[in-house]
Amino acid sequence: MKRSVSFIIALWFLAFVYPANACTIIVAGKKATADGSVIVSHTDAGPDCRVHVMPGQFFTEGSMAPVYWGMVDLGRPLGDYGDTLGMIPQVKETYSYFQSAYPQMNEWQLTIGESTTSMRDELKLNDSTCKQIMTVEQVQAFALQRCKTAKQALKLITALMEKYGFRPSCVGESETLVLGDPNEVWVLEIFAVGNDWTPDSGTLGALWAAQRLPDDHVTMIPNWSIIKQIDIKDTANFRASVNYMSEAIDRGWYDPKSGKDFVWQDVYTPVAREWATSRFWLFHAIFAPELPDLPNRYTTDPFKGDDQYTQFVEPLSIYPFSVKPEKKMTVQDIMAFQRSTFSGTIYDKENAPGWYFPGPDGKLVRSVHATPFPTAEMRKLLKINRRRNVARARGEYGMIAQLRGWLPNEVGGIYWFYVDNAFTSAYVPMYAGVTDVAECYKNYDKDQFSDNSMRWVVDFVDNLLYLKWQDAVKDLHEVRNPLEQSFFDEQDEVDKTFVDLNKKSQKKAKKYITDLTIERQNETLRMFQELRITLITKYTNNKQGI
Repeated sequence: MKRSVSFIIALWFLAFVYPANACTIIVAGKKATADGSVIVSHTDAGPDCRVHVMPGQFFTEGSMAPVYWGMVDLGRPLGDYGDTLGMIPQVKETYSYFQSAYPQMNEWQLTIGESTTSMRDELKLNDSTCKQIMTVEQVQAFALQRCKTAKQALKLITALMEKYGFRPSCVGESETLVLGDPNEVWVLEIFAVGNDWTPDSGTLGALWAAQRLPDDHVTMIPNWSIIKQIDIKDTANFRASVNYMSEAIDRGWYDPKSGKDFVWQDVYTPVAREWATSRFWLFHAIFAPELPDLPNRYTTDPFKGDDQYTQFVEPLSIYPFSVKPEKKMTVQDIMAFQRSTFSGTIYDKENAPGWYFPGPDGKLVRSVHATPFPTAEMRKLLKINRRRNVARARGEYGMIAQLRGWLPNEVGGIYWFYVDNAFTSAYVPMYAGVTDVAECYKNYDKDQFSDNSMRWVVDFVDNLLYLKWQDAVKDLHEVRNPLEQSFFDEQDEVDKTFVDLNKKSQKKAKKYITDLTIERQNETLRMFQELRITLITKYTNNKQGI
């Protein structure tokens, strides 16, 4: 098949600009959260941070649905999802959902989080010759269009991957999805099967395994596989493709006669990398600090991060698939983790030695310019490591989905959404039943600034913080944090108002949450617009002794 110029550009962008080790997932079962909701979260999604509501539709019998390549990419008009790789049978009715680079929530509160993971080189594809067509973002869209529950989504996604072949779109790597509804969460890991597969080969087009999250547990996926032993007979908690073990046996990666357990995480992935193990460690250090053999990586010493003799690489086996948290988790807990910069640990770039200079008394003083997000040139100049934060200065977008089964789906599903850098940005709640979002969330051109683009106004503030980071970030918190808190404080009233309206008119109830969402999004836009004036006024170079 001849590739278009846009196809080649998109592939280059994904391979060299959009890193595979960027997405962090946290999920919590309904008995592990403070309010009884299921929580599914995802940070640093694809380049297209725009979000819009894709309404449900009806189709005539015999209709076909396109399978797109390039859905995560940016640079096309809203609603243009890229080249068409193939077609599959359409269903009679589809459901409304939020469309973005990686579609994430539908009107039934079904929510999907995504994290690109790593797989063995032998499983990777040659994009110019492979026959697989089903990307993970496309299959997320199909699941949100057609499914109401996590189990339904699991069944559909795996069937599509097996039949049409899994085609990695993010630097050619494997993928993990978390599928959540108000009752349960499943973790689904998908690996490719190499370049020789064809649709008529009689073999499956993907390797996959899925494990159910215990209701009283939480887990985190840092761009790495977390599924270990698989009890295929325990269908209440495990599912897998029929080739889940045979593929490894045939390739000589596992010998059933060895007496060793078959560990999915070990067999199909390469040696773990620090951008994954650091997040494994941080998550458990915060939410399960009593975990056996957990290293101590907390320090205030700016030189400790460079001391290889006090650090060791722990085996992934010490991190279980999931844990019961020390205390029940809240949405705010996950927000804090998504904004983490490893403060107070050996990974803390804000505490790097390069930021320090001798004060009048000879003691080291940290510069007011110290930031946890040093640019590439700053890192070279100050000799700061490139270790990955949880939050990212170029973060695209992220979300926390709060799934509440005791309320109508339209208001029960809260889609806490931010754009750009979680550390700087604001989370604004949308609801599963809204019919539209503010224009500023549908507008982003990376090559042209717009004052009516949420992504651009957050990025503007993010850049101004560098003028005097240590002080300017306090100004950010002073206006952003109360705004976010007001959304939480008002939630009970929002729930009550919606339920009361819904009894009289479903149309008016949906209009209420839609208008409220747009109003809040525009209010957040104005807050960042005004914060720019505060920052440039207080920290202009004219006031810094240049």
